[in-house]
Formats: sequence, C-alpha cells, structure tokens
Amino acid sequence: MSCDDKVDCGRRRLLVATAAAGGVAGVAVAVPFVASMLPSERAKAAGAPVEVDISKLAPGQMMTVEWRGKPVWIINRTKEQLESLVKVADKLADPKSDKNMQPAYAKNETRSIKPEILVAVGICTHLGCSPSEKFKTGAESGIDADWQGGFFCPCHGSTFDLAGRVYKSKPAPDNLEIPPHMYLGDARIVIGEDKKA
Repeated sequence: MSCDDKVDCGRRRLLVATAAAGGVAGVAVAVPFVASMLPSERAKAAGAPVEVDISKLAPGQMMTVEWRGKPVWIINRTKEQLESLVKVADKLADPKSDKNMQPAYAKNETRSIKPEILVAVGICTHLGCSPSEKFKTGAESGIDADWQGGFFCPCHGSTFDLAGRVYKSKPAPDNLEIPPHMYLGDARIVIGEDKKA
C-alpha cells in the first residue's frame, strides 16, 4: 500500500509508532507486576525446612527457632520433667493426644521422637498468642501449688504441660502443634521435613 497523501502517510507512521511505544510501555509495566506475584526468595525460605544444632542445649533448657514465620520451641527435658508428664495426665483435656496435632511418630506420652527432646510450635491453639515458659514448679511458678511445670498463655489463661498438652477447662481447644521433624544426627534436627510424613 503506497502513501499517496503525505498527511495520511505521516499520520499512519505516527499511529504505528505510538502503538509500538504503548506496547513497549505496557510490557515494561506488566513484567514487574507479574514478577511481584511470584514468591520472593525470602518467602520461599520462610516455608523451607530449618536445620537446628541442639548440641549446646543443656537439660532443662529451651531454645526458639523460626519456621514458616512461627516460633518453634526445642526443649531438652530433664528426668524430673519427663516424670511430671505422668503426674498430670488426669488433669489434661487430651492426655493421649488423640486429636491430630502431631505426626504419628510423636503420638506418645512425651509427644516426641526422643523422650527428652520436645519440638513444638509455640502458638496457643486458642487465638494464636504465644505462651510463656513456666518451668518452675509449685507455688514458685505463680500458677498454683500443684504446678508441675509447662507453659502459660497470659492472654486467656490456657496452660500446657511439658509435652504441650492442654489442661482441662481452658480456652485452648487443642494441644500445641508438633511440627514434622527428624534427626540428622544426635545433635541436629530438621524442622519442617521428615521421612515419614
């Protein structure tokens, strides 16, 4: 098609150039917009398994790590703390962990793979508050004279034993969640991954 009329030809070139520039601008705007919908490296890392070294975690101590934006407690329970789990069983809402709040390999009295090491998500099952540790026993705990140690949620008063099991007649409906985890050795745990899940 030839340009007989210089005005029409110039107008046509201007229209084509404007459309091309608009197309380039549209792509330039769309690429970052579409890229923003993809998960960031930080978001990918937030859902990734977390490897933890527990070699320096002494008996009776607790450490907290983050997994998927949640606090995860790792507690090296003493012999006395493990013995307390039997003493409080009749005071718990779900002492045998019948509700599915843990992997099958942690559905036991200690709610753990190794009896002394508890790995639990530190979020109350009531409204998502974070309970605080109350490892001191008896009246010294500030809970009550029969307290055997565990966790107390200050928001609404839910209490949990040292296996993360909730006491009866408390606002929290379930035991604390036990995340999938596995041991890479005696002193290394991977949280968020296991060979059995």
